[in-house]
Amino acid sequence: MKTPLVLAFSALVFGSAVAFSPDPTTARRSFIKTAGSAAVASVVSTTPFPASAEVVVPEQFTAYEFPSDWGLSFNYEQDAAKVRNHMVTATGLGKGADRMEDYGKNMKKEMVDFVSYYRRFPKVAGKPSFSTLYTSINVLAGHYTSYGYKYPLPEKRRKRLYQEYSEIEKSLKRNR
Repeated sequence: MKTPLVLAFSALVFGSAVAFSPDPTTARRSFIKTAGSAAVASVVSTTPFPASAEVVVPEQFTAYEFPSDWGLSFNYEQDAAKVRNHMVTATGLGKGADRMEDYGKNMKKEMVDFVSYYRRFPKVAGKPSFSTLYTSINVLAGHYTSYGYKYPLPEKRRKRLYQEYSEIEKSLKRNR
């Protein structure tokens, strides 16, 4: 419906530009300029924006229960949920948390093992939950590489990771 309107509007503008312009070169330039603006305006007005729910970023904490279930079970759904839960805890750790360095080292090993095992399987590697988890793994692993295991994540990075964790959880619930 909008395309015919844009075309009709463009033809009207071109016709009026040609009729009132003594120089055909100026008429073409005027038409292209106006038609281009109209096309951009129509695309922008009809493009849906992604629904991004606001994610609440919890306060950092220093007291937590150190997990004993590190490693993979080689079942994608279980491993993805476990890695995600461990990453949520790692993202929330504040400065001075107990055994923060041990947690970070175990977390990085688990993330590397997860990615190196599951990216070999096309059916798993094509899932939205895997690609989003892979992205968040890269963010957290990059933080550990750049800043070490004792430095907590900055607020902006934490917010982005919590948004990704939310998407991963939704995808895993849908078996995607």
